[in-house]
Amino acid sequence: MGIFSRFTDIVNSNINSILDKAEDPEKMVRLIIQEMEDTLVEVRSASAKTLASKKEISSHAIKMQNEAEDWRSKAELAISKNREDLARAALQEKKKCDQHASTLLSELKAIDEQITKLQSEVGQLQDKLADAKTRQKTILLRQKTASSRLEVKRNLDSSKVDAAMGRFEQYERKIDELESQVDAYDLGKKTLVDEFAELESDDEINNELAALKKKMQSQSAASKK
Repeated sequence: MGIFSRFTDIVNSNINSILDKAEDPEKMVRLIIQEMEDTLVEVRSASAKTLASKKEISSHAIKMQNEAEDWRSKAELAISKNREDLARAALQEKKKCDQHASTLLSELKAIDEQITKLQSEVGQLQDKLADAKTRQKTILLRQKTASSRLEVKRNLDSSKVDAAMGRFEQYERKIDELESQVDAYDLGKKTLVDEFAELESDDEINNELAALKKKMQSQSAASKK
């Protein structure tokens, strides 16, 4: 593939479409950037050569135009000296110079059109290159994030997580059993606090019982009267 053919393919390509079809977007965007940079270097080198050729052709065309003018002056001189034969020969040379100059000017026009088109395409390529470089970090970050999420999903869906949760439940059951054993040792044993609480409770009941008896005795005495 020639340099200009590859260059046109890159300029006309859709970076999004390329990335959508790529198995490895990170690798593909690096390749795109490298290809663009390499192509820009080659195109700029070719442009420099084209401009040098344009300068050379332009100089040659001016030379032919000057020679044509010089032959015209010689033809006029020959006519003034009544040398029609020399005038005719001079005009023939002038015609050759004019034709050569015309051909060179046509080449210059074609070269100018190519340079204008090339400059436009270089601008497009530079814009795409800037876009690719700007998005390179974003693409890399998105790929890493997606890979991390995929790994998490795989772990969540695997039996490893279920097995780990099962072990947690086993540990919880064992701790429950240990706590039950501790509670069983203390079952039926009264602490000093418990004994004082019982004494206070007994006093409350005795006081309430005495008050109740007193009330009933008062009611009975009142009834007899």
